[in-house]
Amino acid sequence: MNTQNRNKIWTWIGSIFGILVLIVAFGAMLLSARWKPILSEKIKEGVYNGSHHLYRIDFKSINLNVITGSLALRDVTLMPDTSVFDSLKKKQLAPAHTFELKLKKLQITRVGILTAYFKKRIDVNEILLQQPSINMIFNKVTRKPDTIKDEKSLYEQISKTFKSVHVKSIKIVDADFDYINKSSAKKTKNSIKHLDITVKDFLLDSLSGNDTTRFYYTKDVSFQLAGCKSVTKDKMYSMKVDTIKGSTSSKKITVKGFKLTPLYDKLTFARKYKVQKDRYNLGFEKIEFNGVDFIGLNTNQKLYAKSLRIGPANVEVFMSRESPPPPGFDKGQNYPHLALKRLNMPVLIDTVKLRNVSVKYSEFNPASKKTGSVDFKAVTGNIFNVTNDSLQLSKKNHAVADLNTLLMGSGKLNVKIDFNLTDKNGAFSYSGNLGKFYLKNLNPLSKSLGLVEIESGDIQHIDFKANGNLRSATGSMNMLYTNLKVKLLSDNIDGEGTKEKGFLSFLANAILVKDENPLKGEAPRTATMTNNRINSASFFNLMWKTVFVGIKDIVGVGIVPEKNPVKQQKVIAKKIREQKRSDRKAARKARREKN
Repeated sequence: MNTQNRNKIWTWIGSIFGILVLIVAFGAMLLSARWKPILSEKIKEGVYNGSHHLYRIDFKSINLNVITGSLALRDVTLMPDTSVFDSLKKKQLAPAHTFELKLKKLQITRVGILTAYFKKRIDVNEILLQQPSINMIFNKVTRKPDTIKDEKSLYEQISKTFKSVHVKSIKIVDADFDYINKSSAKKTKNSIKHLDITVKDFLLDSLSGNDTTRFYYTKDVSFQLAGCKSVTKDKMYSMKVDTIKGSTSSKKITVKGFKLTPLYDKLTFARKYKVQKDRYNLGFEKIEFNGVDFIGLNTNQKLYAKSLRIGPANVEVFMSRESPPPPGFDKGQNYPHLALKRLNMPVLIDTVKLRNVSVKYSEFNPASKKTGSVDFKAVTGNIFNVTNDSLQLSKKNHAVADLNTLLMGSGKLNVKIDFNLTDKNGAFSYSGNLGKFYLKNLNPLSKSLGLVEIESGDIQHIDFKANGNLRSATGSMNMLYTNLKVKLLSDNIDGEGTKEKGFLSFLANAILVKDENPLKGEAPRTATMTNNRINSASFFNLMWKTVFVGIKDIVGVGIVPEKNPVKQQKVIAKKIREQKRSDRKAARKARREKN
């Protein structure tokens, strides 16, 4: 066969193929034109009837490609009918959440159109929603127990039209999401930008409703929020989150890279307020909930989880004493277990796991014009039964924390705290022990806040225990130590014109400070601790100041930071003068008796 004949054959084959393509395309156009109104009607009817007439879907246009099995809806809105919702609510049939959805395009790919039409089965490869605006509205509703069982299942509602609905993947990409809570007296709104949601393997048939491996007919619903940045409403902090992820199949919610950063330095921040205000600087590498009950979270706004793991993390708190405390405000209301009571949602976390959390508290003292701080490095441990759920509290009403840390980065400190979760007066108890510790490590605290410098001192062991409440704490302490020497930083305050540097410190060490415990030939001294909390003092302030009261009693001189350290040193100077007069009086009496 010559070349000319071969070219004719290929031209003929190409022409036939082209004609076939045109026929198929023309047929697809005819089918598409015929099916468009049918599909539009079926979609709107399905949403309306399938939601008990609660929702209506609307769209400006529908594009259908019969050959590829793709479908696109443009300018889509899904809105609930408020009158229908109110009617369902009165009948105790209303859902806890309703949704409002707006988006430019909804894309559905690889729909088995013929299968849907002839076999009554819907098979979809993917449903894609690009950059939608979603409002999720929570309403406090009650449900009739006797009608919930009698309600038709979702499958029963569609079974007359379809035998099954299967969607391999549903993706919501870059959504603007608003969560609106209408359950309280004042409506609240929380907004999230750039939210991604992926639903895997949605199956609705006669068996999927009873499949315990599925969450609302799906194998998994996961979400991710990345690169969230904002400034707080008061313009005092910037807030940043690297990622927030969650998955119903893994029952996890993970937050990575959360930071709350003050926009001003410590004293500038404090001076923005007319009263004392804590300044926080927070950094959490990872926060992870495990064993989350997503169904309870979705339907009843209950946060139930097997565990919450926090850390590594860094927490810094600063407060200036320059300004007065807020009038009428009592920091005792922020006791951890009292604050837990005030949460708007029921919470039950079996175990809170703290892992390598560093905590630093700093305070500016206007008397010394310096900032003192105390550090707890690498806080690690567990808190059990963290809950405000009434049913759980009726069974177990105590939360127990067992924590280990390094005091000032060196001393091994163990603290156990028992919180009474139902006591109106905030009852709690705590105990702890500290191993070998060099007291000089407390100088960042004692020099600025107590105007006392610790020159030497070796602790062998401390143990303590106390009971506390909203107003006070009392307990006992044992403390074994050697070689304690202190230096008072303001020597010229003894009222006797003392000029010589270090003289008051010398007298304090010679007369008041007991340099070891036990003293030679004596039994170890113990202390009874009692401390009353002022309204501006926090829960942890009450705890550690009560412990320092015990240390002060055993040591003999106040190395504990006081509200007014200058006044404290005047008290020490007065004690020294009294002791000096007593010593002179005893010496005179001894001379008279000798003569």
